[in-house]
Amino acid sequence: QVQLVESGGGMVQPGGSLRLSCTASALDGYTIGWFRQAPGNEREGVSCIASYGGKITWADSVKGRFTISRDKAKNTVYLQMNSLKPEDTAVYYCAARRGNCLMRDFGSWGQGTQVTVSS
Repeated sequence: QVQLVESGGGMVQPGGSLRLSCTASALDGYTIGWFRQAPGNEREGVSCIASYGGKITWADSVKGRFTISRDKAKNTVYLQMNSLKPEDTAVYYCAARRGNCLMRDFGSWGQGTQVTVSS
């Protein structure tokens, strides 16, 4: 079990950028995924960074715009979001699992951070 805390959400205009942070109580051996959910919508996997450093973008809609990265010294995973669109509006969550970037069995979740893209 690992504790996760998201931060960095807020309101931005379309085309703007935001960097979300996921700070973990521990990162060694954990794979971290970013997910998002808007009210009434299904939770969507966005991107993932595996414990060994491999990355995958799950959501086609964010490819080329969102980048996942990590700073192991800070126990932090980032989601850099550029060229934001209103459709990106959601609560963004980070989650942790053992193993690789399978979009399942994420047992630890942060509280979520709201991202609102609106003019």
